[in-house]
Amino acid sequence: MSDQTVETPDRRAEPTVEQLEQEGDIAADFLEGLLDIADIDGDLDLDVRGGRAYVSVEADGGDSLRVLSDPDTVQAVQELTRLAVQAKTGRFSRLILDIGGSRDTRERQLEILVDRAVARLDDGASQASLPAMSSYERKLVHDIVAAKGLISESYGEGADRHTVIRRA
Repeated sequence: MSDQTVETPDRRAEPTVEQLEQEGDIAADFLEGLLDIADIDGDLDLDVRGGRAYVSVEADGGDSLRVLSDPDTVQAVQELTRLAVQAKTGRFSRLILDIGGSRDTRERQLEILVDRAVARLDDGASQASLPAMSSYERKLVHDIVAAKGLISESYGEGADRHTVIRRA
């Protein structure tokens, strides 16, 4: 028996830093091929943060990445990249992809969304529901909400999973 943690359906083994670095390298190769096909210039930066491989794509001037930096497009390319990594490693990937600062832009959008929900609470609502979003976005929302001294919980399944905000 190996010395690695056993994976179960309820709990996946935490990947090692080396495994996350491998994910980043595989993702970078996949993304370089994608950028070449689309004839888009971009520089890749690889990192390991919070138990995830993190890949960012940047370009001088940023205009060449504009077509890819829409949040829905980033999400789709991230899923394709995760699938490419999984096909090579045989392991589930929670890789995070940032294209042209899209993650910072999305975080600012989520902050505005939370502020609007808080305004509904200020107007007397007992809770405020946000639209369905990815687990990464829900995590950002939970962090934003906690910083404001409020409570948030996720409800629903799959693509319908969303966050509800309440006063503490």
